Amino acid sequence: MALAYKINIVDDSQSHLSPTIFQNLSVKEVPIPEPGSGSVLVRIRAAALNFRDLLCVANSPLYPVPTVPGLVPCSDGAGEIVKAGSGSKWQDRIGAAVIVVPQGDWLDGDVSVLRADKILGAGDNDGTLSQYMVVPDACVVPAPKNLSIEEAAALVSTASTAINVLESIPIKKGTTVVTQGTGGVSCAVIQYAAALGARVIATSSTDEKLQMAKALGASELINYRTTPDWADEVLRLTDGKGADLVCDVAGWGTLEASVKAMKLGGTACVVGMLTPPQPVELLMPLILGAKTCKFSGKRMLFL
Repeated sequence: MALAYKINIVDDSQSHLSPTIFQNLSVKEVPIPEPGSGSVLVRIRAAALNFRDLLCVANSPLYPVPTVPGLVPCSDGAGEIVKAGSGSKWQDRIGAAVIVVPQGDWLDGDVSVLRADKILGAGDNDGTLSQYMVVPDACVVPAPKNLSIEEAAALVSTASTAINVLESIPIKKGTTVVTQGTGGVSCAVIQYAAALGARVIATSSTDEKLQMAKALGASELINYRTTPDWADEVLRLTDGKGADLVCDVAGWGTLEASVKAMKLGGTACVVGMLTPPQPVELLMPLILGAKTCKFSGKRMLFL
């Protein structure tokens, strides 16, 4: 037998930000599953928690797929292969450290196969918050040897999202990138953008968090609590030109400011929805400002 966390209460009246949200979870004893053809049994050693997982645990209407009672949540995890089914390409890799991929059909980059109802840890697709899980061969990739198992578990949703954001425009020395907060995606964008020579302007809610952003490579820092009109500050720091790229992780509450902070011909990648739904006026800023706003659904599933 093995242990797994299961959602035993499905109540969409409770906020995903409620401090009691994890009371929806209970630990259950479950049989260790057997891998079928073309699949593997993975011993999960670490599972990562993303904002999207909170939505699923709460059965939030903000997530497009309703949560089924008994679901094992979380999309990200890492561990080792303990058994391979018939025909599995991992037959000779028993014991290998691997990362679980939330939807293996998308590994070739074809976003047309991306479906929210097929992703691990949502709907009725059990996720990684379990000691053991069976996944198709396509849903596991080798874990980097230089990372701890905990670092590997947190890599998929944050790092791959950051890479997709930075692939939206050519990043080179002098490119200005704006990030929001110090969550996993934003921290990854800061590190990768700085490594590519970009000038990173980081925003966050406290000076302590901003110092973290600075340590990761941010060039300029904006506390959006003390400077609520942070887009104006971005314009000031860029001599009125605006940023080449804005990584928007908050959604409704920050999108107008993100567009304002962009330069003419600039790009905003929307990869999150941390703020509550509200009307957003974008038509005139986009038309008059000749700006590009990318609703990057190819990675919103992990938030």
